[in-house]
Amino acid sequence: MTIINFAEQDTILNQYMAELRDKTYQKNRLLFRNNIQRIGEMMAFEISKTFTYKAKTVTTPLGTIDIPLPKDDLLVATVLRAGLPFHEGFLHVFDKAANGFVSAYRMYTNREHTEVGIHTEYMAAPSCKGKTLIIVDPMLATGGSMAASYEALVKTGTPKKVHIACVIATPEGLEVLRQTLPDDATVWCAAIDPGMNANKYIVPGFGDAGDLCYGEKL
Repeated sequence: MTIINFAEQDTILNQYMAELRDKTYQKNRLLFRNNIQRIGEMMAFEISKTFTYKAKTVTTPLGTIDIPLPKDDLLVATVLRAGLPFHEGFLHVFDKAANGFVSAYRMYTNREHTEVGIHTEYMAAPSCKGKTLIIVDPMLATGGSMAASYEALVKTGTPKKVHIACVIATPEGLEVLRQTLPDDATVWCAAIDPGMNANKYIVPGFGDAGDLCYGEKL
């Protein structure tokens, strides 16, 4: 498994990450969602460099020109609900991609809220067979919901290539994916944080992505 960590590079993504982490900036949900979306757009652009391309002749009003176009058959999937603005950023770039949606969420299994189980109850997606599968979810904490989503999606067929995209990951979550994904999979992260607190939230992280995007849940 290959891991790309954009925090190791000097890019504008670092500005967006600084704003996402800032507790004052987080008070504006629109700005928070917009930065998640912009990171998705830029990450999609980077992933597009890995595709297979074939030249196509395009006719202009004054002649013709050969332009290399991607051949990959894409399926972009996300985990509800926190993944929606991140997914939207990818769709701005991959506007011809098929889409998949998985409802996979954490459930605390003890009274102290220190042990987490993952529950998957809904999926809407076409077959993955032969496609380049990109699963996008802002937070890769324990890795459980991402692994469960991948396993649910590949029941429909074996993808040609697997990419995982997240805003923040942890070493623990990456290790779970290493044990779950095919060897040639690639994980793309805007940052990798040191770990999680007792309640399995990423530290320093930026909090609950879904709540910050859409408001607190019951």
